[in-house]
Amino acid sequence: MVRGADTDATVAMPKLEDILRHPEDLDKILALKAEYSRKKAAVDSQLREGLRGQLETVQRSINALTEGQRQVSKTKDELQGIDKLCAESQTSVDDFSQIDKLAKVQRNFEATLLMKKGLENFDEDLAEVKRLLEEDDDDIENQPNLLRAHMQISKLRDFRDEAMDQIRKAGDESSAATLEDYFQGLDSVIDWFDDHLGTACINLIPLVQTDNRSMVVRLGVVVMSEEKNDETVRALQEAQKDHQDLAGRFKSMNVGPKTVRGYKDKFLQAIEFYAQNQFETTKEEFLDSPDNLDKSFRWYFNDLFSVQQGMQSLLPKKWKIYKTYTGIYHQMMHDFLVGLIEDPELPADNLLSILHWSERYYKKMGKLGWKQSDLKPNVLDDREPDLIRQWQSVIIKAVDEWMDRIIGTDKKGLVERIPDSLDTNAEGYFRTRTLPDMWRMLHEQVVASSASSRTDVVEGIIDAMFRVLKGRQTAWQTLIEDECAKYKAPGGDQLDGLQLLQDWLVAVANDQIACIDDNDEAGQFGYLTRFKRDFESSVDQTYMISRGMPELDAIRDGYVDLSTYCLTQFVESIFAVDLRTTIPDFFTPKWYGDFAVKRITSTFEDYMNDYSPVLHPSLTDILVEELSDELLIRYLSSVRNRGVKFRRHADPYTDKIKDDVLTVFAFFQKYPESFAGTIKTKWRLVDWLVRLLEAEKGPPLVAVYEDFKTEYWDLQLTWVEAVLRTRDDFERSMISAVKAKAAELSVERGMETLMSRVR
Repeated sequence: MVRGADTDATVAMPKLEDILRHPEDLDKILALKAEYSRKKAAVDSQLREGLRGQLETVQRSINALTEGQRQVSKTKDELQGIDKLCAESQTSVDDFSQIDKLAKVQRNFEATLLMKKGLENFDEDLAEVKRLLEEDDDDIENQPNLLRAHMQISKLRDFRDEAMDQIRKAGDESSAATLEDYFQGLDSVIDWFDDHLGTACINLIPLVQTDNRSMVVRLGVVVMSEEKNDETVRALQEAQKDHQDLAGRFKSMNVGPKTVRGYKDKFLQAIEFYAQNQFETTKEEFLDSPDNLDKSFRWYFNDLFSVQQGMQSLLPKKWKIYKTYTGIYHQMMHDFLVGLIEDPELPADNLLSILHWSERYYKKMGKLGWKQSDLKPNVLDDREPDLIRQWQSVIIKAVDEWMDRIIGTDKKGLVERIPDSLDTNAEGYFRTRTLPDMWRMLHEQVVASSASSRTDVVEGIIDAMFRVLKGRQTAWQTLIEDECAKYKAPGGDQLDGLQLLQDWLVAVANDQIACIDDNDEAGQFGYLTRFKRDFESSVDQTYMISRGMPELDAIRDGYVDLSTYCLTQFVESIFAVDLRTTIPDFFTPKWYGDFAVKRITSTFEDYMNDYSPVLHPSLTDILVEELSDELLIRYLSSVRNRGVKFRRHADPYTDKIKDDVLTVFAFFQKYPESFAGTIKTKWRLVDWLVRLLEAEKGPPLVAVYEDFKTEYWDLQLTWVEAVLRTRDDFERSMISAVKAKAAELSVERGMETLMSRVR
């Protein structure tokens, strides 16, 4: 590793594009070439040295393997030699068969005596073990008889195994059944002893923490003894499997334990069982309070510290008990955390705590002497980047689900015209009930995302919030458009629920203003500004400049547009329902003796009286201007009404138009700012209508059109044609002349005027 680091330091060179930036830099090429050649030579030398070292290592490994094969062959030859000597001894010794037979008889006789003695003393020995275990029941924390009980039980188990093995070899099934009944009481005593030993194993950490060193040592002696027995049994089984005939000739290979008892494995399982109970408790605490993970896992590090400081000297060194404990605990920590993060129902706060915990965990393990590279597998499987995205997606999903529910609630209230679905604020303005909930939800999620301490994560979540905010604006516009279309369709004036729809339009318009209503002097700010302040300290300033502010400005403009759109639809609903039968009479013979405009302004006045108290004051002028614009558009467009014909020398249409305009002004003058600012100027369009009606044919008429088009660049030729056709002296040459002038006329395009909406 050091050599590799030196190599990197040696060959590190700037990029050519960073060196050769100017023509005079070409003079550096020879020097650079020499430098690169020197670097290359150094790298080649180091590679050769590394290759030589690898070849030496491979050669040493090959030599070691060859030596191992030689030793195996030598051992095999020696075993064959022993077997050969045994076979030859049978022929070289006189009377060998008789000597061998007498030896077998003697061995069998001795074995029979031992078996007889063991059977005679079995019940007495078993009773002694029971007595020892009963005494330990009264002092389970210390178990003073643990070693004696284990020694006695081991002898009884070995004796039973030997007896059963002899019976099996003899093939005497009836005697085997008798012995099984005779030895039956031993099993319950073994279970009793195992329960004592298991209790001690499970409480191993508490025993160390209470300084019960004697108990720990005796426990270690028992488990180590069983471990050795298991190793012997496994070795015997392996030898019998590979050299069954040879193994059967050696007494030492046929006496002693016959089965693997697995006490060492049970000892390790007890360690895991003890920790598992504490992990379960920690899980419950963590799910209830994700912020207290450090406190909940205090036991974990205390246990390992106890093993490090107090247990290593009490148990066999070859066990490497501290490493063993750490391996078991670390694997369980890994399984615990991975199990949590793979739970799709895990709350975002808990997932974030796990992400923060990973770094703290390795720091704490470092204090216990473990490097992160020593602890395998990685406690989170190196999934931190994926988990960050997962945690981010949890918050984004929560935001989406919240917004879907809010939109669903609003849609239900509007479509079904639920009376109590709207609310009023402290000033008495109509508002939707869901707006405060939406911004509260966003605030909470911003706070939650800020807890990640990662700007990239917060920025991704804020981007998602920008998306849902713009999506809500679009959803509102679509929903309002669909609902208002019901009243604009034929027969729409007969539909119920118009007033509630108009209440909704006003409430939604007010909501948009509440989102952007900032008052710096009073220290009061709209929801959008407060939202910006929530997250701007948690994101990078580059993000704020390049994306944050443009998105906020776009959303702010969207609120203005949506508010205006609501009022536009409010006004159009008035014309579609209340004034549906009035507008078609304009400029018809019935119009001269009627007071249609007066009825219209009276309707306007009624609506303003009803809705001004519940409409945000900043929207009043917008509503008034929308009423004026829509009326003016409808008025000018009425030249297309059925039966319209202006008799220039018989009908007093100019007086009537003047009276209409004065009636309109009388109403809108109640709103002086709007009237003087835009309304009065826009209604000058009516004068252009009169001029088109009164202009003489030929050049005078064309001149009027030219002036009109010059002032209003988006004047529609189709509307001019419709106006000319209402004159009683209409001739096609009038339209031809106007079209010819339109073809040659070039006007400068500017901001859109009201004439773009008059068709």
